[in-house]
Amino acid sequence: MNLHWIGAILIIAGCGGVGFSMALNYKREENTLRQLIRVMDLFCCELEYRISPLPELFRKASNAASGHLSKLFERVVQELENQVAPDAAYCMASALRHSRELPGKIVFALTDLGRSLGEYDLQGQLQGIKAVQSTCMRQLEDLENNRTQRIRSYQTLGLCAGAALAILFL
Repeated sequence: MNLHWIGAILIIAGCGGVGFSMALNYKREENTLRQLIRVMDLFCCELEYRISPLPELFRKASNAASGHLSKLFERVVQELENQVAPDAAYCMASALRHSRELPGKIVFALTDLGRSLGEYDLQGQLQGIKAVQSTCMRQLEDLENNRTQRIRSYQTLGLCAGAALAILFL
């Protein structure tokens, strides 16, 4: 087999891998938004019926979530427990600085969540959580619209870009 053909196959595989990676990131973002929406439900229930302190609230959120979101909530718990007078907004911002794996939309939602927790009375916190939750629901709805076509487009674009590059180099 000629080295040109091996190179062409590697280029197609590399570009195809990028397309499939983009599709996987799209699915991860959807999954993370779903988890965050469930966590917001947990926050509302815990605050409304148990009035849980923030470290306990985030510890339960860490157990309810998985992946990067769970690690983020664990870091928020550490930040809250290490502070003399914990500020939820500062602790969330600090934890988010260490979590670069989360998509930008989710980072903005979590920043808003940090600003509303611990700042207001119970009703104000619940309203803040519900506002973040509705924002996440709208974002999830946007992602779910034409989901299969978008994912297929990412994959096809990667493979076609690889084929075009391979043809140019041959």
